Amino acid sequence: MDERKRELKNQYKESSIPMGIFQIRNLKNGKVLIGSSPNLNSYENKHGFQLEMGSHPNKALQADWKELGKENFTFEILDTLATEDNDSKKYRDDLTMLEELWLDKLQPYGESGYNEKKK
Repeated sequence: MDERKRELKNQYKESSIPMGIFQIRNLKNGKVLIGSSPNLNSYENKHGFQLEMGSHPNKALQADWKELGKENFTFEILDTLATEDNDSKKYRDDLTMLEELWLDKLQPYGESGYNEKKK
């Protein structure tokens, strides 16, 4: 059994965790929140949990979620970042730059989205 545990642990360490850009889309009004995550496997759980608990840091998104319900929102992956390993610190700048490209492309501000323009 110990050998099997060791094998599974090694497989996990060697598996690639996708990093990238996601959006949360309001199906009623089309507004989106664009964000980045060093672990796209868990971003939906994190944001969904915060929204369900009423503690999401984006107050406008939180208000719409509360008013419209989760059935009126989708979670989508927009882009992934090719990496050689799972060291998210090493790719932080690349992830930030990729997010900025998507923010420039989609302009999810004001009536179009939940993001706030960075100064």
